[in-house]
Amino acid sequence: MKLLLISNSTNAGEAYLQYPIAQIASFLQGVKEIAFVPYAAVTFSYAEYEAKVQARFDEIGIKVRSVHRAKDPRKMILQAEAICVGGGNTFALTKKMQEQGLIQAIRRKISAGTPYVGWSAGSNVTCPTICTTNDMPIVQPESFKAIGAVKFQINPHYLDANPEGHAGETREQRILEYIKANPRRWVVGLREGCMLKLEDGKMELIGSRPMRIFKYGVKTFEVNAGDDLSFLL
Repeated sequence: MKLLLISNSTNAGEAYLQYPIAQIASFLQGVKEIAFVPYAAVTFSYAEYEAKVQARFDEIGIKVRSVHRAKDPRKMILQAEAICVGGGNTFALTKKMQEQGLIQAIRRKISAGTPYVGWSAGSNVTCPTICTTNDMPIVQPESFKAIGAVKFQINPHYLDANPEGHAGETREQRILEYIKANPRRWVVGLREGCMLKLEDGKMELIGSRPMRIFKYGVKTFEVNAGDDLSFLL
């Protein structure tokens, strides 16, 4: 499998996809065209999303073709040279992908070695489920089951902060609830500005910030770029 799973599209004060574009270019070296899944967009159109991604991908010479324009989105995925799934609302994304049969199609393509790039919700849907998304369930998908390309769960945009005066749960508390209810599953808190690359059977953390690791019965710990992540495979 070839996966590039990015926590977030945009760092504070930067342009859209500015920080990960060099990694995306390297990862997709030789690719001329990608099939783009825009279904996480809610407050703007799929066409606008396609154009926004294309503007950045123009810099690396890759044509973006959105599946929302295809008569048969599933067929487009199955014929794709590479696949890219954008961020937004994970529930909206999952619902539409399930309705169009894209979950199974993408799983099949990933298993065959087709490169996959996702950020935020696009990273979360590569997990067994979408249960560790940060998003509000604004629509109801058929189930929480996702692509299952990786065996662990990702929490994108992972935050340590507990703002002063905030009496609600922290991100860590919510993940601790998840692993209590799902004791067999690892969860990674992927901080902004970071990504996971899986290639040639090896997983690598890219970025200057550590990744937080959760597993029921295991003391929460952190890993850095260069550390062995084989326990997640």
